[in-house]
Amino acid sequence: MKRRRMNKLYIGNLSPAATAEDLKQLFGERKLPLAGQVLLKSGYAFVDYPDQNWAIRAIETLSGKVELHGKVMEVDYSVPKKLRSRKIQIRNIPPHLQWEVLDGLLAQYGTVENVEQVNTDTETAVVNVTYATKEEAKVAIEKLSGHQFENYSFKISYIPDEEVSSSPPPQRSRRGGHSSRERGSSPGGSSQPKQLEFPLRMLVPTQFVGAIIGKEGLTIKNLTKQTQSKVDIHRKENAGAAEKPITIHATPEGCSEACRMILDIMQKEADETKSAEEIPLKILAHNSLVGRLIGKEGRNLKKIEQDTGTKITISPLQDLTIYNPERTITVKGSMEACSKAQVEIMKKLREAYENDVVAVNQQSGRRRTSSSAYLSGLYGAPPGGAFPHQHPLPEQEVVNLFIPTQAVGAIIGKKGQHIKQLARFAGASIKIAPAEGPDASERMVIITGPPEAQFKAQGRIFGKLKEENFFNPKEEVKLEAHIKVPSFAAGRVIGKGGKTVDQNVGLCRLLQVNELQNLTSAEVIVPRDQTPDENEEVIVKIIGHFFASQTAQRKIREIVQQVKQQEQKHAQGAPATQQHSK
Repeated sequence: MKRRRMNKLYIGNLSPAATAEDLKQLFGERKLPLAGQVLLKSGYAFVDYPDQNWAIRAIETLSGKVELHGKVMEVDYSVPKKLRSRKIQIRNIPPHLQWEVLDGLLAQYGTVENVEQVNTDTETAVVNVTYATKEEAKVAIEKLSGHQFENYSFKISYIPDEEVSSSPPPQRSRRGGHSSRERGSSPGGSSQPKQLEFPLRMLVPTQFVGAIIGKEGLTIKNLTKQTQSKVDIHRKENAGAAEKPITIHATPEGCSEACRMILDIMQKEADETKSAEEIPLKILAHNSLVGRLIGKEGRNLKKIEQDTGTKITISPLQDLTIYNPERTITVKGSMEACSKAQVEIMKKLREAYENDVVAVNQQSGRRRTSSSAYLSGLYGAPPGGAFPHQHPLPEQEVVNLFIPTQAVGAIIGKKGQHIKQLARFAGASIKIAPAEGPDASERMVIITGPPEAQFKAQGRIFGKLKEENFFNPKEEVKLEAHIKVPSFAAGRVIGKGGKTVDQNVGLCRLLQVNELQNLTSAEVIVPRDQTPDENEEVIVKIIGHFFASQTAQRKIREIVQQVKQQEQKHAQGAPATQQHSK
């Protein structure tokens, strides 16, 4: 029988006068009953808690806050050096902090294999993070300890790595255990690393979650054992929602088998309860990958439908928000047909993902790219594939974003703290221009920085406006953004009648404003009679929700870059060529 792991706490900075009884009394007064004896040493002590929530409560309640015999106690997890591996815990996280911000922050220090929120009754959030290596975890602890975010200071500790402590392998290998996720992280000697970095995400009706888990978790345990997978059922996401997401970490074959078993469980439950005639398969995929799944003129999707005898639909771009950059791929057909379609769909998505990772590695010169960093687009930090045409050293970009006047205070924060934190997080310069008049309904936020900084800064501003209820809960946050383009390129952006016909540039398909709008679901406006400014630039207006606006901005920047390159070629070429371009 597996012994339940205790959460041992270290109590430091104790007075020599402190006794075990003093500690028991102190813990009891604060309603933190101890599970066993107090092991008292000279100047420090150890106590055990069988439950992680109680351990967190003890740390948050006592550490640095309570005196005993005139000395302020330090309380933290007790993790011997040999067990300080890849797992850390981050506490005192602002409860309103968006996952995209946290995930992007964590990914800066290495490959994040797993992030799990710990359910506690503390006012702030707590997460357990598993990095690919203990070196990355060490760097994260060093860099993130005391990290300030909106007046909250992160508190970070090592937590015991059960796989290190439970069964030391014969070889000195950090990843020699039996976890499929661990093996997948190994840089060599395993056939699974790429496979495990791309999980299968599904949506299932909430009413079937209980059946998937089974009595005392037996069904899900059997499923994970048979498929050699790790299955996360996100029960607490979207409280009250009709569907819940499930993430399956395994080989492609393991993902497919787990998916088939889940479909089978749901179908049997539906038959027994007579709650549904047909249960479709719903796969979640990041928007940056979906276009390549669909294929040119929908050919890829049509082929999968024909080969598997299924009907496949994809949720519209309009459904995307800063909180939800995933699109839902709905597959209808027999269970066998849906399972076959799942294999083909995931094959296309995985291929697109791996191509993006290769492209990012080539551009950045990095030895490897974290799947978490790439997929952190799920939480708002830009995915690696967000800027596939970005140059290794991108130019500083300026975007003017217009926000409601009444929201300025929320963006600036108390004594300017929020806007300073935002600028540091995004790596951008963020300034708010003076109001144009006493009755101005909007204020202009001037954001200067490279593409990734623009993504982070703008995403956080959109999110802040949503959080602070400057928009109706059912209303999507749509803002107007202005970017400047060279006046010689503006004609190619809009073209005659909204269409570009410059065959030399070869951007006929990309540069149609109508097509840009259809592609991004943003409204793109190039005022016709603009007078160029002193830099010979004109303004392009973009109106839409966050992801629509970002996609439009990137496309337009890409267009301008190609037009500039073409102009340079014309300048170096024969005068006749230049004359033709006019």
